[in-house]
Amino acid sequence: MDTTRVSSTAFEGTPHAPAHARKFVRQVLGEWRLSHLAEDAVLLTSELVTNAVVHAGTGIELTCRLDVDDGPAKLEIEVDDHLPARTIDECGVMPAVTPGSEVRPSGRGLALAGMLADAWGVTYTRTAKRVWVRLELADGGDGQEAVAGPPATASVDTLHVGVVVSDDDGLVRSWNSEAQQLLGWPPEQAIGRPLADLVAWRGHGPYALSLTDTLGLGRWRGEARMRHADGRLVPVYVSHLRTKGRAREHRSIWMVVAGDHRYVLTPPPAPRREAGRRIKDLLDQDMPLPELLDTIARIVQMSSGGDAAYVLLPAEGGNRFGVAAGAGATAGLVGMLATGVFGAERKTPTVIEDLLAGDVELAEQLRARSLACAPLLLAGEVTGYLAVTAEQPGRFDQELTVSLQHIADQVAVQVQRERLAEQDRAHRGRLSFLAEAGELLAGVHDEELIAALTAQLVVPKIATWAAVYLTDLAGMTRLAHVWHSEEHHNADLRKSLPAVSRAALDEVSWPSGPEAVLSFPLLTQGRSHGALVIGRTEPTLPLEVADLLADLCRLVALNLHTAMLYARQATTSRVLQRSLLPMRVAPMPGLESAVVYEPAEEGADVGGDFYDLFTVGDHWCFALGDVCGSGPEAAAVTGLARHAVRLLAKEHYTVADIFDRLNQALLEDDDDEGRFLSLLCGELTPLPQGGALCTIASAGHPPPLLLRADGLVEAVATPQLLLGIEAGARFYVETFELAPDDVLLCVTDGVTERRDGTRLLDDGNGLAALLAQCRGLSAHAVAERVRHTVETFAPEPSQDDVALLVIKAAAALRPVR
Repeated sequence: MDTTRVSSTAFEGTPHAPAHARKFVRQVLGEWRLSHLAEDAVLLTSELVTNAVVHAGTGIELTCRLDVDDGPAKLEIEVDDHLPARTIDECGVMPAVTPGSEVRPSGRGLALAGMLADAWGVTYTRTAKRVWVRLELADGGDGQEAVAGPPATASVDTLHVGVVVSDDDGLVRSWNSEAQQLLGWPPEQAIGRPLADLVAWRGHGPYALSLTDTLGLGRWRGEARMRHADGRLVPVYVSHLRTKGRAREHRSIWMVVAGDHRYVLTPPPAPRREAGRRIKDLLDQDMPLPELLDTIARIVQMSSGGDAAYVLLPAEGGNRFGVAAGAGATAGLVGMLATGVFGAERKTPTVIEDLLAGDVELAEQLRARSLACAPLLLAGEVTGYLAVTAEQPGRFDQELTVSLQHIADQVAVQVQRERLAEQDRAHRGRLSFLAEAGELLAGVHDEELIAALTAQLVVPKIATWAAVYLTDLAGMTRLAHVWHSEEHHNADLRKSLPAVSRAALDEVSWPSGPEAVLSFPLLTQGRSHGALVIGRTEPTLPLEVADLLADLCRLVALNLHTAMLYARQATTSRVLQRSLLPMRVAPMPGLESAVVYEPAEEGADVGGDFYDLFTVGDHWCFALGDVCGSGPEAAAVTGLARHAVRLLAKEHYTVADIFDRLNQALLEDDDDEGRFLSLLCGELTPLPQGGALCTIASAGHPPPLLLRADGLVEAVATPQLLLGIEAGARFYVETFELAPDDVLLCVTDGVTERRDGTRLLDDGNGLAALLAQCRGLSAHAVAERVRHTVETFAPEPSQDDVALLVIKAAAALRPVR
């Protein structure tokens, strides 16, 4: 019983041939009760017929063949053209297509055939070239696994086909120049050799066919390798057809195509699948949204025979279409399509036979007269559109819209999924960008540096150039920083930008040029700190980029506000320093002094430690104190203590009396915060023989150390009760002689208790040992050595205020006048 059905027809090689071919195939498959294959078959037919019309330009013959005789049922669709340059001559050799011929290659190959068909290929006869595709309907039950070919290849702009001719004994009889170039064999070495010497076969699967059996099928059925002259194996795809020559001589023509894409005839078959495959299965790969949309646009264009195709998606947060893919798709074109064609939501496929009849401007922008579109529908809601255009009017019919809607239905879910994934990636990228910007700006308290970092954050990622204007508390605005992607343009850019002064930034006229200029205010807490101005080559700013810049400007404004507060705090600290610390140390003839003062809190100039050195009559007074705690609260007690010591000393109170009065003042001013004070205070009275008599008292303070001229180090004061602890406390003084070349070192606990893990600097009398090494040094050298030791004692910075006072006796002291 004949189980093969064949239906053929012929069409003229005109642009209308694809539409007629689609209608014919749909009708034939309906008669054969294969309507479930109609959509895929119609898409394949569109591409094959369009390919023949574009490349050959001749009349075509379309054949549908259904074979259910052996194994799985197979549907084959064949398209024959009659381009003379593609036929085989009487010697069995097909001439290569060279540049300059009338063939107009597309450079893409048959993309739909590679995605949808189980197999496809090209067969050459003496009068025609036949391109065919095969769809296998179902497994025939023989248990044979599919023979999977290697990955599909892509086409090139010039079609090269290597042809090798052999006789029935398998000896090479001739080949063309393309095969010779491919394999590198000189003719004298290859002609007459067994074909097996040139071919190394590798089959696929447990039921892989032999080379001879496979090539005998006359179709692509596996991967072969042909041996190059240098010994390497070149991946090729092999097709075979048998011909009869003169004198009953049989010949076999082997067409070989290199897998390195230098020679391409057609890709090998994809693994066999069940009937009813869908485009979404082939596109269901992990690919970026732009690549997915571009692939869909190319499929729509190739299957419809149109000149251009587009995928339109709504912009984020609105109904306006702002995402597009396809040849020539631009933001302006998207807007025109959205308003001109889809102004009213279309939920059914639409064909516009002549755009000039409705929107002349749209037709001119699209360079098209015909348009067909189909909606992407999810749960009854339109999520986008597929659109295809052509230059000629009346190019599309309702038959095409069925196929177009079929594609739209298959890709709608995946497009929406990838679009949401793209938005999620963009959102995460936005958060990552802002996090990096926040980390970069964190801790920066300099407005100039913030402006510089802001400009460099957006160039060149977002803008071609950027400028940052800053506004101070008085309302004066200045251009703080500019940055261009081409750094040598920075100077010219600064000159071209206007000076703003007191003018409102939103009223400034920016210079016109090749870039679009956009301004973003730097606002926080209702106050303007300036503006970020950018220049972009793109005329429009995507919504997601605008949101990103708005978030960045809020972050920058917040950091500028913080920098302003920091500057204000630093100014306040400097003012406090002038009142809480002596502006200068009183000179002491015959004595050399040095002071080191470093508050622990960053940005503060004063803290809980203080010092003073001044003259009273014919002697000198010095003081070194440490208030419990640090920062502004401690600074308040510091001011009370330093000024009280100086005032009482000027009134000729003794050191013991100064301690009594200051202790009482602290107790009376106690605000239940437990502000205690350790204080070291002393008087220096010159001695006729040189040096000085020192009267000293220590209220809970680290004892001062005295370095004698002979290198001996000793403590010279006994710690007593802290000030501010007990109202009835009584304090006493001690005296010692500061001889010439003796050095007195007074420090706060920020020195003795400098910590490195569990180890303190003064453990084991470490400070005394350090001072012993300073014999013969000046007061300033001793102070610097102690300071450096404190700084380098541990890798992390000190957490306490540091103050130290060094006094060294020189020659005989002259009385103070």
